[in-house]
Amino acid sequence: MMNFDFDKLYLVNPCELDDECYIRSVHAHKLLDRAKIFSSFEDAVKGIDYLIATSSIASKTDRKHLRNPVLLEEISEKIYEVEGKVGLVFGREDYGLYNDEIAACDVMLRIPTSESYSSLNLSHSVGLVLYSLYIRKHLEPKKKRTMGKIEKKKLFEFFSELLDEVDYPEHKKEKTKIMFRRVMGRSIPSKWEYHTLMGVLNDTLKKLKKTKVK
Repeated sequence: MMNFDFDKLYLVNPCELDDECYIRSVHAHKLLDRAKIFSSFEDAVKGIDYLIATSSIASKTDRKHLRNPVLLEEISEKIYEVEGKVGLVFGREDYGLYNDEIAACDVMLRIPTSESYSSLNLSHSVGLVLYSLYIRKHLEPKKKRTMGKIEKKKLFEFFSELLDEVDYPEHKKEKTKIMFRRVMGRSIPSKWEYHTLMGVLNDTLKKLKKTKVK
């Protein structure tokens, strides 16, 4: 993290930060001193606007929206367009992230590796991701205003309401909501695109509700 100018470390139920941890951190011990400790994943991500999950397990088909990933290069190009706090979510060394943790994120990132041995050591994964973001940052990317956490929440609420209004099959709703979240997460829409999409959804909902009343 210090190699690539990242200094905000959030830990969820970590092991004890003992003397060995400080010895291994060498000159980066300040990160351990400033690390924020949380008892749950939900608490850790409360104040974060855009979450990027990382996993070595990807879907074999586009229909499996939960683990339908984007590549590191694609994320690195777009991430600095995001307005607000961005969180990189790395899982457990042995198991990675649980499905409910991945579902709570906006997009899933995957680093392509050999099929013969796909899983990366956690520290190596972190190093690769932070290096890629550091390089991109120093290429001075153009920034654009993107939708924030509040707009994103409202958009997903509208989409959920739309599914209800069209009597979308109950057993398909959750997967479709995840699919929509992933689409929005990959595209990182601007505020202008957000307001346009919200206008379309709002008009559609109004017409659907009028039709039902008749």
